[in-house]
Amino acid sequence: MCSILADAKINLLALAIHDTVDNAVVRLLVDNPTKALLLLEEEELYVMEQEVVVLEVLNKAGELTQICQTLAQADINISYAYCTARPDQHSGCLVLKTDNPERALEVLTR
Repeated sequence: MCSILADAKINLLALAIHDTVDNAVVRLLVDNPTKALLLLEEEELYVMEQEVVVLEVLNKAGELTQICQTLAQADINISYAYCTARPDQHSGCLVLKTDNPERALEVLTR
């Protein structure tokens, strides 16, 4: 899958893999989702497109708590999330799948 995307010059921005007994769920954030979707479907991979919220967040204790509390107060549920930052980075990247991505982005960027 990575080589298919790389050969097509599609940049992989984020990756999360959840292994289960029978298969794995692979979540990708790419710079050209439409092209990636078509290429992966051509390889007969089962692909679903989801709208997510991508945020740059400060790399400090309590930042994720504040985000979760803000979403909870707006009655927005998180389906899944993944994030990363090295200890020496000032900020990191957070990917959120919510039940209302447009509203989530609105309340988190006020």
